[in-house]
Amino acid sequence: MFKITSLNSFSVALKIGIGLITSKILAIFVGPNGMALVGNLRNFSTSLETICTLGFQNGIVKYTAENEQSKTKLHKIITTVFITMLCIAVFLSSILFLTAYYWNYKIFGSNTGYLLVFKVLALVLPGYGLSIFFIAVINGLGKFKKVIWINIIGNIIGLLTSIFLILQFKTIGALMSIVIAPALLFLITFYLVQKEIQFLQIIKLHLFDFKILKNLSSYSLMALVSSVFGPFVFLAIRNHIIQNLGIDEAGYWETMTRISTYYLMFVSTILSVYFLPKLAKAENNLETRKVFLQYYKFILPVFVLAVTILYFLRHFIIQLLFTKDFLPVTDLFFWQLLGDVFKVCSLILGYQFFAKKKTSAFILTELFSLAILYFFSLYFIKMYGIEGVVMGYALDNFIYFILLLFYFRSVFLRKIRF
Repeated sequence: MFKITSLNSFSVALKIGIGLITSKILAIFVGPNGMALVGNLRNFSTSLETICTLGFQNGIVKYTAENEQSKTKLHKIITTVFITMLCIAVFLSSILFLTAYYWNYKIFGSNTGYLLVFKVLALVLPGYGLSIFFIAVINGLGKFKKVIWINIIGNIIGLLTSIFLILQFKTIGALMSIVIAPALLFLITFYLVQKEIQFLQIIKLHLFDFKILKNLSSYSLMALVSSVFGPFVFLAIRNHIIQNLGIDEAGYWETMTRISTYYLMFVSTILSVYFLPKLAKAENNLETRKVFLQYYKFILPVFVLAVTILYFLRHFIIQLLFTKDFLPVTDLFFWQLLGDVFKVCSLILGYQFFAKKKTSAFILTELFSLAILYFFSLYFIKMYGIEGVVMGYALDNFIYFILLLFYFRSVFLRKIRF
């Protein structure tokens, strides 16, 4: 774990460094106004990406890990998922291209200057889905280092693409970079994965098995709830802020969310790369408890220390990453960081839903959490302005953590024998 964590730390450090450069360029050339638009497109593309992959990513990791020793079963899984995801991606791509004007209006309002962004997104969408599929397969096979190196290469591609497009085309360039960079990663991913597994030789039509899709359907439901409804809730909250507080205020919140995303990368990556396969293979509560405690012993303390330092350096960080125009963001740090601590506490528990296919429980708790986030954010915004949105975020993550602790209490409680 330490070897993987070290490489992962390098990957995340590189991405954060790249994020610093990209954020600075965004701050200078698009400002808070443009930052809000970037946030809207990110939320939309995240939802679309999950629909494109049918939310199979975590399920692919689980079943690949479980069937690694059986070539016949593994080939069936790869063939079935590949063909399904390719067909869905092409279908969605066609729909998005034909309805680009509608989505431009829903995301950006009456300004049709961003119509090209949605048409380009439609064209590159199949690359999104297949890239995620390839990474999920090698992740399930335990090739952790290769997954991390793909992330590193993707970060570098994203940086170069963003710098060029933002410098050349300002706001429209920033939006285009969100769309194009992941598609370019597909070419790199395919090349590296092909050296590990001969996908083109494995995929054969007669291996297609509908039973595999049935097994993956629970993961699809779980991912669609979190990765589709979640971004749309954020989009709704941001539009509420724009209408009631102004687009600059929405830009400040997007900036805070962007910073949060940077340091949460370490935890989310190590969870998906290392802890999810471990949870999937755990056969009883004792083994699961060991995975949980390993996470809380090594990952959580480091994260708490990091965000504490971050809080005291917030004024310096804002001026380093952005400009003085973004200094109001410093008022959002306390509640955002507190919410992120609770979020990190609950993440490992949430991954247990995926590892053990607890579909109904996941959907109910996730919808409950999103409802809390939405309504408390709007309530606190009315009372405290833009700071209210991060207060709602902190409260939501605290309640969600307590809920998951209660649900998984049997994992932590040892049986006492007399």
